[in-house]
Amino acid sequence: MVNIGLIIIGDEILSGRRKDRHLDRAIEITHARGLKINWSTYMADAPELLTETFRRTLASDDIVFSFGGIGATPDDYTRESVADALGVETIIHPDARREIEDQFGKDAYPNRIKMGVFPRGSRIIPNSFNKIPGFSIGRHHFLPGFPSMAWSMMEWVLDSEYSEIHLSIRDIERSLLILDVPESNLIPLMDECLTMFPGCKVFSLPTITEDRKRRVELGVKGIPTLVDEAYDHLKGLVRSLNCQWSELPPRL
Repeated sequence: MVNIGLIIIGDEILSGRRKDRHLDRAIEITHARGLKINWSTYMADAPELLTETFRRTLASDDIVFSFGGIGATPDDYTRESVADALGVETIIHPDARREIEDQFGKDAYPNRIKMGVFPRGSRIIPNSFNKIPGFSIGRHHFLPGFPSMAWSMMEWVLDSEYSEIHLSIRDIERSLLILDVPESNLIPLMDECLTMFPGCKVFSLPTITEDRKRRVELGVKGIPTLVDEAYDHLKGLVRSLNCQWSELPPRL
């Protein structure tokens, strides 16, 4: 499986002026296609940092979705940073020019047309909201920061360019909620599950309630047939602890 990564750009997110909504929605979009996000990073509107990051990620085989920084204002650096990372020039993409002129006519100039300037070799990503496209180059896909535009564009890319990697059999998670047991006591159970079911992942998510009681969500994740078998074994191990526990609903 190929890795899928996100780059979420904007000073306003890192300063706290706006809350990021892209990560949660991208997880939903990929999960609906049997895929998952493998990594995500937040970036300031900083040209040198963006160029360095894109130079590294463009050299990988990862599928990357970048959100933000492709507007027409002076603080939008993404397109130039990508071009610098690749060592190519930026040009007005003919398909982008056509989309923007069809939408705005003479009002496309002098500023809106700048949003059709992409690194040489780019492909456009249609934008059904206002016809101002994003762009792809290689396996990198550059989307606006506006959720109303970006999310449908991400779906279009996944369905148009990567339908062959959508999975009909999706990973699931099955877990138990265990009360008043230190997480360290659960490590042998996790080790045994990993040894007996190497195709599964095990996880534990500890929390402490306001009244200082321990709670640990302990579970397994992977393909359904293997997870069901590993989960039944895990339940047997937990029963041997003689502690209070309950089953949680399965999750995709």
